[in-house]
Amino acid sequence: MSDELMTIRHMCDAFGVTPRTLRFYEARELIFPERRGQHRLYDRRDRARLTLILRGKRFGFSLEEIRQLLELYEPGGTNKAQIAATISVGRQRLGDMERQYAELSEAIAELKSQLSDAEIRLAAASNDTSTG
Repeated sequence: MSDELMTIRHMCDAFGVTPRTLRFYEARELIFPERRGQHRLYDRRDRARLTLILRGKRFGFSLEEIRQLLELYEPGGTNKAQIAATISVGRQRLGDMERQYAELSEAIAELKSQLSDAEIRLAAASNDTSTG
């Protein structure tokens, strides 16, 4: 998969996405496949960008955040600006995820407690009707 061009079908198979997803990312100017007639051909750069897009989506980054980070890439450069921006956005997202995790953990504990109480009440109610 080094420098070879891939068709939309190959990209979908390799990355587990739909053609619609690839066309959407193209419309959002996140990837830039070569056009040959009606065919889209994806190069190594497109594959690298798609990898980063999918990783960013998995971490909850918005498409606009991803687009801005991708725009900072400088071929052959140190990409210090891109790395620094990625760290900043990543730290913000990590903080959001940790807050959500804490809230979710609290909600899970509360739901478990409520279910336990309900099961005890149900068992007590069942005992009352079976002894009465």
